[in-house]
Amino acid sequence: MADTVLYEVSDGLATITLNRPEAMNALNVAAKVALRDAVRAAADDDAVRAVLLTASGDRAFCVGQDLKEHIGLLAADRENGSGQTMSTVREHYNPIVRAIASAPKPVVAAVNGVAAGAGFGFALAADYRIAADTAAFNTSFAGVALTADSGISWTLPRVIGPGRAMDLLLFPRNISAEEAYELGVVNRVVPGSELRAEAEKVARGLAQGPTVAYAALKESVAYGMSHSLEEALEKEDELQTRAGSSEDHAIAVRAFVNKEKPKYSGR
Repeated sequence: MADTVLYEVSDGLATITLNRPEAMNALNVAAKVALRDAVRAAADDDAVRAVLLTASGDRAFCVGQDLKEHIGLLAADRENGSGQTMSTVREHYNPIVRAIASAPKPVVAAVNGVAAGAGFGFALAADYRIAADTAAFNTSFAGVALTADSGISWTLPRVIGPGRAMDLLLFPRNISAEEAYELGVVNRVVPGSELRAEAEKVARGLAQGPTVAYAALKESVAYGMSHSLEEALEKEDELQTRAGSSEDHAIAVRAFVNKEKPKYSGR
């Protein structure tokens, strides 16, 4: 992996760290490619049972597109008429969000600072979000005459409702960690000095949990948000059958009967 993104796997947990703190972890092409490849690798690796997505430094989680690089790419597009700069949505942002959202394992986002634009979108794509008390969130897109990407048009209205989502999209502003918690954007707020330890504790706990059941929970919630009750009930039947035939379910039942703590295999 390129050093713009760090990737490490330990005891079933893949830690993916955006590593451009000097640029507030802005996404240049190298970082986008590295992040896409890292998230895909974590999603596809059966040895990985949970993912922690975080960033270096304490100023920013990710401020979205690197506009310094972007302005040069736009100028090149005008010169050669290729118009390829905005293909980054198709080539980078969409695959990153798909990999996070569809990964058959929990993804925890540890938001250590400002999460803006695509950075906000990546955090929203995660299953569980923990923010430092100094973190902030901003949609940013309208501020640079762009529309939503990185899944925000889908995730944000579902998290906070369409009315509030349009407010934040039309009138971008910084949302404090406290307000983000009140809106439901994050699940937990902790002091900045405790963020990494707390996020690792949560993610490692999930990495030791019933992976098949977690994957089914992700799939069932995503399915239920866009289908009827009857269809959701059918999906629950399908997924419960899958979870019920897993090795982890048998382990959990035996442990319950024997009054022991289960040691899951992830299968």
